[in-house]
Amino acid sequence: MRESIFSKMVQGKVHFDKFYEDDLTVAWLDQQPLTKGHTQVIPKQQIAKLEDCPPELYAAIFATVYKVSKQLAKKLKPLRIALVVHGMEVAHAHVHVVPLYTGKELDLNADRRVVDGSVTELTTLAKLLALD
Repeated sequence: MRESIFSKMVQGKVHFDKFYEDDLTVAWLDQQPLTKGHTQVIPKQQIAKLEDCPPELYAAIFATVYKVSKQLAKKLKPLRIALVVHGMEVAHAHVHVVPLYTGKELDLNADRRVVDGSVTELTTLAKLLALD
């Protein structure tokens, strides 16, 4: 796998505004923020997708997300904190931690649903996804 921009940032090859780091993770302010305080949390180890992280690293990422969320809430006083994992722009697992000040910054109620939300469809999907 080609070295990601995030790996270059962790190695100090590219500037970023880091405000938290531990042995396994790092958090910095997004360079194209959706809102004030929009932060990215990544594992230092380059793994393309969050779901491919070993359980210990996955837990470490979300422990950092928790710390960052608490700090953002304390210092910036948003209404809520949103977490977004889509990771399509960089092949390096990451979680966006986005302070919400109006509640409309990430509109999940927009008319773009892929499933109709009917009881039958949701029941079928839940059965398909049931953990073994």
